[in-house]
Amino acid sequence: MPHTFRQQVRSKAFSGPTAGYCGDFAQANLAILPSAYAGDFMRFCLRNPKACPLLGVGEPGQFDLPMLGRDLDIRTDVPGYNVYRDGVLCEQLADIREVWRDDLVVFAIGCSFSFEQMLARERIPLRHVDEGVNVPMYRTNVANQAAGRFGGRLVVSMRPMSGAHAIRAVQITSRFPSVHGAPVHIGDPAVLGIQDLSIPDFGDPVSIHEHELPVFWACGVTPQSAIESARLPFAIAHRPGHMLITDIPNASLAVL
Repeated sequence: MPHTFRQQVRSKAFSGPTAGYCGDFAQANLAILPSAYAGDFMRFCLRNPKACPLLGVGEPGQFDLPMLGRDLDIRTDVPGYNVYRDGVLCEQLADIREVWRDDLVVFAIGCSFSFEQMLARERIPLRHVDEGVNVPMYRTNVANQAAGRFGGRLVVSMRPMSGAHAIRAVQITSRFPSVHGAPVHIGDPAVLGIQDLSIPDFGDPVSIHEHELPVFWACGVTPQSAIESARLPFAIAHRPGHMLITDIPNASLAVL
């Protein structure tokens, strides 16, 4: 269950990627920013809902977000954090208590790991899970809709699938806009400006079998691209693939 899993993360008994864990519950990407920039970032999320579907937003200084889960501490309950200074990734930490500030606002953003349980139930293979690696993620040439200082480029995650599985995956994920919804592209990665699928910008490469298509979803690492482009003096995000597991049932996020 999510609470037990978060306790394992908090105690440092678990520190890896979270794909495949607590599959009935929503996982969340994080963007944690000083309150002075929170308004612009909120508008950025609203303008880029495929990449940045909001699951919850905290008050300044709030690190326990009851809307996401009981006995939850944003500072300790994520397996890995990225710390940015002046838009540059400068540290990767196991917890952020020592760098926490009272003006920080937490944005929890839906994650594609949340719909993977539904794909698995339909017997759609998930190569990164089968190979025991982090999902591959790529920077694209697609510009985000800017808001204030925030802009940058769309980041996508990729899962190779047969044509039939890709069609079914579109049908399933389109019902879950709160966790990125349907794919943004299927097929030729060059359309997105991706030159080599074997060299992801985040995560790990996976094997692509003959007659499979790369299927790309908008990714919650996109806010990290926006943080970099904004050159904020200080910001925190999750380490790609290392998500917050919430108490929100995935089933509750489905739309008709």
